[in-house]
Amino acid sequence: MEKRSSQPTSHSTPLSSLEKFSQSKRFLEAVQKLNPVLLWAAIAGLLTGLIGGAFRLLVLTTLNSRVQWIDSLKGVPWMGVLVSILVSGVMVYLGFLLMRRYAPDTSGSGIPQIEGMLERYFPLIWQRVLPIKFLSGILLLSSGMVLGREGPTIQMGGSIGRMVADWFRASQEQTRVLVAANAGAGLATAFNAPLAGIVFVFEEMRPTFQSSMTAYRAVTLSCISATIGLQLLLGNSPTLKLTEFQIPPLASLWIFALVGIACGVIGYYFNLFLVKCLNFFANFRGIHYKLTGLYVGAFVGLMSWLYNPTTGGGEEIIIWSFDNLESSYVLLLLCLVRFGMTILCYGSGAPGGIFAPLLSLATLFCLGIARQTNIWFPEVLPHPEVLTIAGMGALVAATVRAPLTAILLTIEITANYRLILPILVSCLMATMTAHRLGGRPVYTVLLERRLVQSSHSSPSDE
Repeated sequence: MEKRSSQPTSHSTPLSSLEKFSQSKRFLEAVQKLNPVLLWAAIAGLLTGLIGGAFRLLVLTTLNSRVQWIDSLKGVPWMGVLVSILVSGVMVYLGFLLMRRYAPDTSGSGIPQIEGMLERYFPLIWQRVLPIKFLSGILLLSSGMVLGREGPTIQMGGSIGRMVADWFRASQEQTRVLVAANAGAGLATAFNAPLAGIVFVFEEMRPTFQSSMTAYRAVTLSCISATIGLQLLLGNSPTLKLTEFQIPPLASLWIFALVGIACGVIGYYFNLFLVKCLNFFANFRGIHYKLTGLYVGAFVGLMSWLYNPTTGGGEEIIIWSFDNLESSYVLLLLCLVRFGMTILCYGSGAPGGIFAPLLSLATLFCLGIARQTNIWFPEVLPHPEVLTIAGMGALVAATVRAPLTAILLTIEITANYRLILPILVSCLMATMTAHRLGGRPVYTVLLERRLVQSSHSSPSDE
């Protein structure tokens, strides 16, 4: 019988593996001390929530004052339409004037500019971006332009991150973390949606950092503190106070899949026409370039007078469409008109976002389809409005190509957490459809366009 060796076995391999692990990024992140950037992110996030909340409140107050003033002139039609055209035209003209003269990099949503800064393509001069985006945003959004407030709050949030970085003399890497974190805080502030803000940074912007764990924590802290700041000003109600619907039957999922495909097609053509419109306005020269804001604003004022639901950012239209039993044909026609108005307003280069307009487009389209579907299949789709909730996320996912952000955003702004499965189905089908058609994410296209323009030293459009 052989004797077993009493010599200890070699541990060279485990020791070698342990040494490799002790030098790995995962181990080093686990043992590193708390980075002061986390405290700075919380401070910047709180400021973003407070400033973004004030921005939202001022836009709403100014918008309501304009609408009430024009409504008071209904008794004298010619006076009402004239005032509507002049007021909106002048407001948009002044917004363009501020943007072009003092901060051309505030045009459009501002998201491509933030992404470009994170990739070290563009500078971010918060001293001009923050005040000009705030003032021009109020002028344009309250004029009735079909633009969302999330674009301004995201760029303002990134600027606040840069401002706080300057206060504390942060390193270049810490500055990038703060800018990214507070861009997410800007989205969280716009919609009272902290989870969507967190995911938006890593799914859409996709920045790379030396320490991923520190960046995750900074983004999370910034979005949380921004939401706290917002709720201190405006309360904790969801952005859209809609009915919390029950889970639809599994047999209805094919309808959500079809709606996702339809939203994918709409998203593809939305991006296509948006770029064409940007190119159209980019060709303006001389007096037409200087008066772009007056032209667009006057047309918005006219449309606002003719039929107010064709204008505005989008949230009020969503509530209006749920509260009014309009026919499917009216909703679909209004969707088509607002599609064109969104392309016109954003394509002109005006400072504003597209998330809220996309949500309203999806609501009008899907509610129109849902009410007709409910007539044909009443048992399969007992609550047609459920289809609308899923469609909101689907159109955002198809256009921005950030499905997780779209899913979380839809759930948080409507508080319909039970609808996660149909929303997932719609967003997945929309994203795959838009990709299959050959479309690219809208902010990727806009960033690429800005880089081309920057190389030719031409005016900013996005």
